[in-house]
Amino acid sequence: MTVPATVPNTPAAAEPAPAPGGVLRPHAEEAFAAELAALAARDDRRRPPNWRLSPWAVATYLLGGTLSDGTVITPKYVGPRRVVEVAVATLATDRALLLLGVPGTAKTWVSEHLAAAVSGDSTLLVQGTAGTPEESVRYGWDYARLLARGPSRQALVPSPVMRAMAEGMTARVEELTRIPADVQDGLITLLSEKTLPIPELGQEVQAVPGFNLIATANDRDRGVNDLSSALRRRFNTVVLPLPATPEEEVDIVARRVGQIGRSLDLPASGGLEEIRRVVTVFRELREGVSADGRTRLKSPSGTLSTAEAISVVTGGLALAAHFGDGVLRPQDLAAGLRGAVVRDPAADRAAWQEYLETVVREREGWKDLYRACREVDG
Repeated sequence: MTVPATVPNTPAAAEPAPAPGGVLRPHAEEAFAAELAALAARDDRRRPPNWRLSPWAVATYLLGGTLSDGTVITPKYVGPRRVVEVAVATLATDRALLLLGVPGTAKTWVSEHLAAAVSGDSTLLVQGTAGTPEESVRYGWDYARLLARGPSRQALVPSPVMRAMAEGMTARVEELTRIPADVQDGLITLLSEKTLPIPELGQEVQAVPGFNLIATANDRDRGVNDLSSALRRRFNTVVLPLPATPEEEVDIVARRVGQIGRSLDLPASGGLEEIRRVVTVFRELREGVSADGRTRLKSPSGTLSTAEAISVVTGGLALAAHFGDGVLRPQDLAAGLRGAVVRDPAADRAAWQEYLETVVREREGWKDLYRACREVDG
């Protein structure tokens, strides 16, 4: 896979469509509408009921490729092909899909793009929090109509999951383990029987072909609201790994930062070498050892994920564009790096300073980054 020479010069094929109506972040099905349309036009493989694309085309949309007419499909996920194939195959069955991984492994990103490719709509979303009510996964009521006329279908407010069942689409539940256990349990009957009872009306909603559900969970959240064994059995779990190699992680960060930079009109350039350095810092601290294997390091309390690397570089681009000469340099990254590493001042500051003195200071060609980071530390 080719890494762009500079952040803003990522190949044109990698650019999503311009944000419609000035929207800051269009949904996946809007941003990549041209790619989805090209795949649908040339997709002659069997499609499950109510799917917009065949499983092969869905996997191609996520992993990237070149179609027979030369259309380039840009990769949305950089990682093991088999992981994506298992996820797509799961959605073609009657089992729900659970995407599990540490923070920053693109669980939400993959979930959104899977729903966009399968159903053409990624917005049937339940955002899991400690306060997520049962109505979010079942249904609620329009209380003005309920009080005026009593229980009726007109007074019922369907949840995103209920709509997906009725329309044969893909629903999404983010941060499943953040949702209270009693609300989680509301999914058990829904996923096993493919039916959502409405006892107030003596009715039920039965899922039509094409319905399925994608949930995401952070494996650092074990013990928050662990899934019951009954609920876990309703899911096929796919673990999204961290990038396997530095080159793979650099590619992911460069592509995503390029997209974000264009959407925010950040004209900074010359960022590839700085991206390599950010990725190297994150990987070394994450793994607790320097790249050459000679120096053992203290790992900080944070996850130092790929998503955080993207955030650090994007913040640096903004500094370079608005307060510099548009060229990304170490001084644009130093504050973001420190902020990402030092989450707990008491525990992480010592690990960060030790890393600066034993690795960054001694590494050839990194003196400028060392000076910039020491200036931030004061």
